[in-house]
Amino acid sequence: MMIERINVDVFRAPVTRPVATSFGVMRDRPAVFVRLEDSDGAFGWGEIFANWPSAGAEHRARLLIEDMADLVLGRGVGAPGELWAELTRQTHVRALQCGEWGPFRQVIAGLDTAAHDLLARRAGVPLAAMLAPGGAAEAVPVYASGLHVSAADDSIAAARAAGIRAFKVKIGFDAARDLADLRMLCADLRAGERLMADANQAWTLSEALEFTEAAGDLGLSWLEEPIGADAPAQDWLALAQASRIPLAAGENIVGHSDFTSVVQGRAVAVLQPDVAKWGGVSGCLGVAREALEAGLNYCPHFLGGGVGLAASAHLLAAAGGPGMLELDANDNPLRDAFFPGGPAANGDFTIATRPGLGIETLPEEIARYRTLSLESAHS
Repeated sequence: MMIERINVDVFRAPVTRPVATSFGVMRDRPAVFVRLEDSDGAFGWGEIFANWPSAGAEHRARLLIEDMADLVLGRGVGAPGELWAELTRQTHVRALQCGEWGPFRQVIAGLDTAAHDLLARRAGVPLAAMLAPGGAAEAVPVYASGLHVSAADDSIAAARAAGIRAFKVKIGFDAARDLADLRMLCADLRAGERLMADANQAWTLSEALEFTEAAGDLGLSWLEEPIGADAPAQDWLALAQASRIPLAAGENIVGHSDFTSVVQGRAVAVLQPDVAKWGGVSGCLGVAREALEAGLNYCPHFLGGGVGLAASAHLLAAAGGPGMLELDANDNPLRDAFFPGGPAANGDFTIATRPGLGIETLPEEIARYRTLSLESAHS
């Protein structure tokens, strides 16, 4: 059962409304999908993070084929997590040499997801069932995200019509206006609905303290990345102790030791690893279980295509807990084409009962968005 073939495809879908964050604007929706095939013809799909920088998608694909395929082809898939651990070790010097830790981690994450999908297919069970033999959830609740705080009304209304009852808006643009917009959104919430806010690392500690003081009465379910993910632990703890709003983070944390430090530090209430940015299924499942054992909430971060969204859902279903699946409310055909009936029904993402992630091939509808297709095979 050796890995015989790697295919990687890059897509870019234009958007009518750019997705704005406090640190930049996404003017199209990229996705990088990777397919592994073994010597018996079994295959698995994974997704590699490609949102940033703007030129990142094609770079990740070339990094995989031109700089890492030699470490993947001809080797056994092994037990779940084995490929991820070996590639992390083997690429250390390569990443150190060029300083591109993120891209290497992201490619390895996509390969790990593809390996897990392959193994679950071989076992004939959904990925969530393979990860949680004792029983995984059949569906997971979703929340709508990616909404600019000043233009969220229509998107929240559309999400509400789909049965979604939790919404996350992007802030970090202008503190006074953000606060005013949040107050209006909170005032319009219906019974049982929840609102979260994501600052995308926009503020200094003093700015974050000032904001949480002013917004403490809004009843936000969490405030995501109010300060830099690499801010000192004492800054996060000081903010957590002063804030009446629970803090969330994780999409920009990497490594088991760093996640363990965050869990033990007790400053973050909601942990959000991203399956396409670090760890793949192997790393994120370990983080999820550690967070839940410590009494924290696990809500996987994801803002990409259909493969990564499905993997995030299977992870959440296997981990359990009260977490929600992040569902970007902005248009993205590279996600929606994978789910003909829509990613969510009545506020839930249903876990496919087909083997693996339940994805056989890339949807034909997205072929027109392909910008690059690469392949490498074991000779």
